[in-house]
Amino acid sequence: MVGIFLTIWVRGDTRDSIRNLKVSCVGRGLMGYLGNKGSITISMSLHQTSFCFICSHLSSGQKDGDELRRNSDVMEILRKTRFPPVHGFCDERSPETIPEHDRIIWLGDLNYRIALSYRSAKALVEMRNWKALLEKDQLRIEQRSGRVFQGWNEGKIYFPPTYKYSNNSDRYTGDDMNLKEKRRTPAWCDRILWYGRGLNQLSYVRGESRFSDHRPVSSIFTAEIESINHSRIQNMNCSSAQVDIEEFLPFSSGYTELSFF
Repeated sequence: MVGIFLTIWVRGDTRDSIRNLKVSCVGRGLMGYLGNKGSITISMSLHQTSFCFICSHLSSGQKDGDELRRNSDVMEILRKTRFPPVHGFCDERSPETIPEHDRIIWLGDLNYRIALSYRSAKALVEMRNWKALLEKDQLRIEQRSGRVFQGWNEGKIYFPPTYKYSNNSDRYTGDDMNLKEKRRTPAWCDRILWYGRGLNQLSYVRGESRFSDHRPVSSIFTAEIESINHSRIQNMNCSSAQVDIEEFLPFSSGYTELSFF
């Protein structure tokens, strides 16, 4: 992939509990295949809970109908992302598709725009009227219509649109009338969504780094993790053991919390 980067950091005392780590890439750029647009997805298991992290850069453009190309990107990423089983490893519970995971977080430049003129959007930004802006947000509109991200969650947005800024400044590019490039309506292009139970979002904010024409967004979650006390399982291995897992659940299963930053 080009310009898409995703890493997972864990504490040292958690590292040995990570299993079934796999990566899948889907290109959605030129001709629907090149890597300037698309996704990188990481699948892993922590104890008995599977996690999926998707970082994507979807199709750009603010013309009417461009949001449908972004919808198509999402559908193709969901369809093409696969995590085939690794022969010889005990990963029988390892999901092979994105929706099969227990906890799913999707982040990146989703590129959905605000369906307003620059002047109207900028006036609402100056009034900090996020509710009125979100009513014209393409991602929210497409979700309400059932065309994309059905059942996915996003936290409340209480920060200005993250795109498009002039270089090394706090001004949107449309404020500079000397620029030759096309005026871009401010938009929340950069988003973090999640799917599945067991995730609780604690914060959803944007940063103020000026190294890009975007402003970064970040979020903190707590996650429920199902764990089994393996000290009760003795002399068993993946190839020969047949264990009724319900035997252990009443005594040794539980949920712990893990924070993602």
